[in-house]
Amino acid sequence: MNISLVTRWSGGEPELAQQYAKELVSAEPDLILAGSTIGLDAARLATSTIPIVFVGVSDPVAAGFIDSLAKPNGNITGFTSFDVETGGKWLEILRSIVPATRRIGVLMDPDYPCYVTRWAGISNVGKTLGVELSQVAIRAGADLEKAISEFAKEPNSGLVVLSSALTSANSHLIIELVQKYRLPTIYPFSFFVRQGGLISYGLDSRDLYSRSAAYVDRILKGAKPADLPVQRPTKYEMFVNLNTARALGLTIPDKLLLMADEVIE
Repeated sequence: MNISLVTRWSGGEPELAQQYAKELVSAEPDLILAGSTIGLDAARLATSTIPIVFVGVSDPVAAGFIDSLAKPNGNITGFTSFDVETGGKWLEILRSIVPATRRIGVLMDPDYPCYVTRWAGISNVGKTLGVELSQVAIRAGADLEKAISEFAKEPNSGLVVLSSALTSANSHLIIELVQKYRLPTIYPFSFFVRQGGLISYGLDSRDLYSRSAAYVDRILKGAKPADLPVQRPTKYEMFVNLNTARALGLTIPDKLLLMADEVIE
């Protein structure tokens, strides 16, 4: 089989994503692979007939992209990037690093389509752990300094950064600010830790893309997206930055170090 790949990268800009989606649809491809919520939304608006396989969308049902995980219907199927259990894991990891943590903020973009589901999952676990949870809302990079500095005023606090185009685009600034205000912080992806973040726990994105290739193959051979159930993540990874831990005066428990896929020193 001869395959021609045409790619577009919007950098998390919705308007640019919509422009690129229209360009791709006009090229009449056999299939579109959407690698983000913004990308999927743009592709969905651009076509209802060309098959779309998505990767890295947190809650496609809540966002209105599909009817259900088991029976997506329409021309869309793919692989989600978030399980409710992940939110609880973030809180547990923060508490294991700093047992005195009593307040945990969740840095989120309230305009992001899937934040409600993520917040609900984290909130339920927070109650069982006895921690006070707060939404640290941002809608632009310019909001970060005020939002993080305000939350950091009280002691025994930690921060969870939710994945979104906004947090990814401002990763360096987020890392700089949480270190400035000495907030132990956990991130959803390893690239935050490689940039100087403390610790990350989340899905293995490479695994999702590898699994998506099987769906692409099946659809190109005649399968319908509506007949392929949306799948959840199955492989997770943890990254730890010991340099950052030392700078914050923290000791990473041996248990976490043994669990880590990579420890940066």
